[in-house]
Amino acid sequence: MAFGSSTSRATGKHRGGSRLSRKTAGIAGIAALATTGVVGTLAAPAFAADNNSSVPQDTGLNNVVVADELAGDIETQAASQQHAAEVAAAKAQAEADAKQKAAEAKRLAEAKAKAEREAKERAEREEERKRLNTFVSPLDDSYVSTSYGAGGGMWSSGSHTGIDFHAASGTSVRAVGAGVIVEAGWGGAYGNNVVIKHNDGTYTQYAHLSSLSVSAGQQVTPGQQIGLSGNTGNSSGAHLHFEARTGASYGSDIDPVAYLRSHGVRV
Repeated sequence: MAFGSSTSRATGKHRGGSRLSRKTAGIAGIAALATTGVVGTLAAPAFAADNNSSVPQDTGLNNVVVADELAGDIETQAASQQHAAEVAAAKAQAEADAKQKAAEAKRLAEAKAKAEREAKERAEREEERKRLNTFVSPLDDSYVSTSYGAGGGMWSSGSHTGIDFHAASGTSVRAVGAGVIVEAGWGGAYGNNVVIKHNDGTYTQYAHLSSLSVSAGQQVTPGQQIGLSGNTGNSSGAHLHFEARTGASYGSDIDPVAYLRSHGVRV
């Protein structure tokens, strides 16, 4: 017979292969690409076409991308926090340094002020010490009219136990040095008189005063007024009788001119 067996089926060139055959071929193609090391980027569309679905298939790449983005965000946040912490630490250190510098500057200023204050106090004490140890003349613009040791019947001892300074009545009489008043009042032949014990242990006497400005026990300083010159007691006229002594009593007199000169007073 001219026709073939009914058990065999001719396949025309327009007859398509079965769906299973096409899918198998596709899988085989993907496998072949995989053996060459080429990533099958076309596999997903092929399967999607076969499944006739518009939903994207999960290949695992999406999870990797999300994880990478999350890790990046965490790193960025950590870096930002670290930077903020470093800025805060730098600011705190700067403030601490500024505070320390301010405290040091204050300490130095206080130390300087204290040193200046102490130097000023020392200078004032030294000035006061010098002033208290300074001696002056008992009268301004005067001169010695009768010298020490002059003889004559006017003096009971037969000689002058002091010196007389020329002075009109009422002239201010000054303490020659710092000390304490040991006598202030009537002194017999000396009239109104003042006796001062000085810091160096010596004594001076001022006699024939018309009035007194001090009282016994009072502290006096160099140049302080103690009375006014006059003509009281055994006196032939207004003047100041001045004596220098080693003790408070009569008879312990020393040369008044030499005494004043030894204390820096020009007579």
